[in-house]
Amino acid sequence: MSDIIRLLPDSVANQIAAGEVIQRPASVVKELVENAIDAEARHINVVIKDAGKTSIQVVDDGKGMSETDARLAFERHATSKIREAADLFALRTMGFRGEALASIAAVAQVELKTRIASEDLGTSLCISGSKVESQEVESCPQGSNFLVKNLFFNVPARRKFLKSNQTELSNVLTEFERIVLVHPEVGFTLRHNEAELFNLPKTTLRQRLLDVFGRKMNPQLLSVDVETVMVKISGFVGKPETARKKGAHQYFFANGRYMRHPYFHKAVVDAYEHLIPVGEQVSYFIYFEIDPANIDVNIHPTKTEIKFENEQAIWQILAAAIKESLGKFNAVPTIDFDTEGMLDIPVYESKVGMVPPKTNYNPDFNPFKTDESSYTRPQTGWEELYRGLEKPVSPYPGREHAVLAEEKQSSMLDDDTSYMEKSSQHYQFKGRYILTSVKSGLMIIDQQRAHIRVLFDRYVLQIEKKQGASQRVLFPEVVQFPASEAVMLESIFDELSAIGFELSNLGGGSYAVNGVPAGTEGLNPVELLRNMVHTAMEKGNDVKRDIQHTIALALAKAAAIVPGQVLSNEEMNNLVDSLFICEVPSYTPDGKIVLSVIAEDDIDRLF
Repeated sequence: MSDIIRLLPDSVANQIAAGEVIQRPASVVKELVENAIDAEARHINVVIKDAGKTSIQVVDDGKGMSETDARLAFERHATSKIREAADLFALRTMGFRGEALASIAAVAQVELKTRIASEDLGTSLCISGSKVESQEVESCPQGSNFLVKNLFFNVPARRKFLKSNQTELSNVLTEFERIVLVHPEVGFTLRHNEAELFNLPKTTLRQRLLDVFGRKMNPQLLSVDVETVMVKISGFVGKPETARKKGAHQYFFANGRYMRHPYFHKAVVDAYEHLIPVGEQVSYFIYFEIDPANIDVNIHPTKTEIKFENEQAIWQILAAAIKESLGKFNAVPTIDFDTEGMLDIPVYESKVGMVPPKTNYNPDFNPFKTDESSYTRPQTGWEELYRGLEKPVSPYPGREHAVLAEEKQSSMLDDDTSYMEKSSQHYQFKGRYILTSVKSGLMIIDQQRAHIRVLFDRYVLQIEKKQGASQRVLFPEVVQFPASEAVMLESIFDELSAIGFELSNLGGGSYAVNGVPAGTEGLNPVELLRNMVHTAMEKGNDVKRDIQHTIALALAKAAAIVPGQVLSNEEMNNLVDSLFICEVPSYTPDGKIVLSVIAEDDIDRLF
């Protein structure tokens, strides 16, 4: 039998690696910018076209590469970051696997111009699909200039499944933000289709946060700073009053590397317990500095998963540090026991002597009870207030119950049709459910979900017909979005206008809300807009109809009545009638049950 196991060619192996390392244009931006930071660049320029699908250019003023290094850098597992396996436990650089450039070159056309400080001339290198097309000497400034064109040109299926430009650009900006937030000592610029989206000079960490997310965040941040033998934790957390349901900026960084860590996230959530409503979130920017030997970043090619050796101890340190920060800045409500200058409230002392306990204890015995026989009721004349309110004398003495039963039966027979179909009388249970009788039994309707169903259908119709009524506001409010969210807002601008929003672009990610959809009175238009943008980002779908439904659902949830809201019978009747006009009255647009019927036979069985 002939041998069947063979070594894969480098070009094939690189494409396999690219499947994990390079998932979209944002992955290319991440890898190239991190390489520039490892090269000790002080300023990095990023230029992208068509959300990175056409080209991605990253220019830095770092160390640069020699002619030999420039050629070798595109080989698989070629890296300057580590020399042996032991170096994996002393990592101080962003990259170390040696797969990024090889993976990029396998699925794109790459041009590199680079020069080191000790050389007068640099190197120009062109690679397409892992094949070197040219390499020559060229005059260029110190540092590296990577130009990546036509991503996935040789993998059509992969390119086909890229999302819309707005979605891909939003992903690029998200990756870019994660890098700039941890390197305030480096200046960054980012341009997209000749428009400048970021221009971030070298600054402090707090100022970098404000440059990225807006100056309004400044009074919302509380500093966190604790240093132990095991770990140093620093950064900022949001005040409890800034909690929101969606769109909180939550970042963990370990030794300058962004990471996801649900366990540490739970520590932050626990620190805010009883300070924020259930289901809401606060922003946080937490930076860990720890001995590289105590963490493992070599878990996944994206390097966003990190394992800590002493997770439980760090969890406790993190939770304690956040609680201390909240207490230090009076973010935690306290109980004031200072009685100086307070009113002196006297304590009542009984004049009745206490009777010593008896061996034959009587639970009905009360030593404070006076003799009722000697008590004289004071004559205050209160009986006059109730004169004329006596119970009327029944015209059928001795037959009251029988007469009431006959009248009830007669009324049921007279109104048999409405009783059998749907009663016009409804009962509200605990401000959440509407109970009404139907032909098959007792129907229970969740009033909030019913209202969401009704409003959703109404808003979808308005969006499709572009007939949403807008209500002008007397004083326009200004809302500011980070660049990654502003891109998504621009992509759904037409849909927002169709349902009644009137927005003016003020530049720099700021928008003035001049009009809101009719029927949303009393709602905060700024939070409403934020929720819709964040919902659209979570969906990550560029299908126009899906975005329309996302906006309609977000608006319906925001405008729907809340649990506990008391409704009159007329309001309940209108809501129930509107619900049964809907195409799908039994479920909300996101699949939750709106109504349930308890069959008449089941009710009879209970009795």
